[in-house]
Amino acid sequence: MITATDVELRAGSRLLIEATSFRVAAGDRVGLVGRNGAGKTTLTKVLAGEALPAGGTVSRSGSIGYLPQDPRTGDLDVLARDRILSARGIDELLRDMRVAEERMASDDDRVRDRGVRAYARLEERLHILGGYSAEAEAAAISSSLGLPDRVLGQPLHTLSGGQRRRVELARILFSGADTLLLDEPTNHLDADSIVWLRDHLKTHQGGLIVISHDVQLIDSVVNKVFNLDANRCVIDVYNMGWQAYLTQREADERRRRRERDNAERQAATLRSQADRFRAKATKAKAAQQMERRAERLLSGLAEQRVNDRVAKLRFPEPAPCGRTPLSGSGLSKSYGSLEIFTGVDLAIDRGSRVVILGLNGAGKTTLLRLLAGIERPDTGEVVPGHGLKLGYYAQEHETLDTERTVLENMRSAAPDLPEVEARRTLGSFLFTGDDVEKPAGVLSGGEKTRLALATLVVSSANVLLLDEPTNNLDPASREEILGALRNYRGAIVLVTHDEGAVEALNPERVILLPDGVEDLWSEEFHDLVALA
Repeated sequence: MITATDVELRAGSRLLIEATSFRVAAGDRVGLVGRNGAGKTTLTKVLAGEALPAGGTVSRSGSIGYLPQDPRTGDLDVLARDRILSARGIDELLRDMRVAEERMASDDDRVRDRGVRAYARLEERLHILGGYSAEAEAAAISSSLGLPDRVLGQPLHTLSGGQRRRVELARILFSGADTLLLDEPTNHLDADSIVWLRDHLKTHQGGLIVISHDVQLIDSVVNKVFNLDANRCVIDVYNMGWQAYLTQREADERRRRRERDNAERQAATLRSQADRFRAKATKAKAAQQMERRAERLLSGLAEQRVNDRVAKLRFPEPAPCGRTPLSGSGLSKSYGSLEIFTGVDLAIDRGSRVVILGLNGAGKTTLLRLLAGIERPDTGEVVPGHGLKLGYYAQEHETLDTERTVLENMRSAAPDLPEVEARRTLGSFLFTGDDVEKPAGVLSGGEKTRLALATLVVSSANVLLLDEPTNNLDPASREEILGALRNYRGAIVLVTHDEGAVEALNPERVILLPDGVEDLWSEEFHDLVALA
């Protein structure tokens, strides 16, 4: 259980949430909603104990399983399976048992006896933690999230960013934590895995707070909604499911509008009468009383909800270039003995629109990284054409320097851009005032997405490589992305699970991985998008 008492959140000097109190108990499945930048990610970090509130306290009882938007692990040489098993300490236990087995095979009686005693003790401990069935449980969860046994046997550094995130989600679900805090858990999941996750979370007996722009997940899982209203800096708590919340919120807004309209009418009448009374010295006191009453009427009102601001996105006017600004031939990539893909040929013509499809782990992100020059292919080469100007949007936001400020990242992307113009562009992406001086590392996932997209806008790129650009965005911001995809006149190479993004792109060609087959786009590929 989590209890928040008078918790206040700030981003620098900006108030995100004023002092508020709430509880999350066993059986509470909370959908945490609000526009990008409202403070959802900051709140979950505070509730998980990863950050401190600006005011108030948070108390926790029971274990907490926290999935951040950008999970990071220290040792990328660890096997994916061991990383998942570490949630219950089973990974270390199995390693110790292997050491004990080696000692049991020793010719030295004393070493062998110590090995036997250690093995018996460790085996008893393993039985308490669920025995060997726990390994099967971890494997079942992993498989349901699109992580087959082949992937579990690989070191983390050989996995894609999406695969590593699914390993972390599997680890959290396997942990058996009393309360789960999940920030965008459906990112990088295919359609089948999302369906499984919905069913799994519906049966969770402990507490749950989930941030997700997957409306179907929120609708099917949550029984409470916490709405972070960025305009009023408050958390509105609704003890009801998603559809009931939508109906109730609209009713609340209508009530607030009626109350404000009535109060403003009454206040206007009082002030008009006060103005007439002021002309008469004998009624000056009555005029003052009327003015104070008008102020009281207005001061007690809840703020009327205003439309959330949305980042205005238009991709850049592409710089002139040759007929084929980017091409690759014979591209292959392996990690250790694991071959990701081989023999991929492609040519990105001026203004062309290409979508890359493939199952999770097929190498979609890896291919974009090769084209962007972030990684080198094992064989083949990437050839920049005449006038190539590349813009790369990375799903894990690797293109951002987390140590530098928002403004410094913008200036790095366009060194010749005047600071006034950089600030103006950032303002259109909702970074205003002191926000531009924040380190990129403290931004939420949605804010990092906006910053990364802002750097593309000033790049004058004529080829855009976009890796899951709609992840972490609220519906209104997602629509801006889709509009930008429709209207951009340069070439786009897109990796996405978002069917709407593919529709907006209206692709001409498709590249299917891991075989690297290129084909003309047709509607028969559409069903593969959510599965890929």
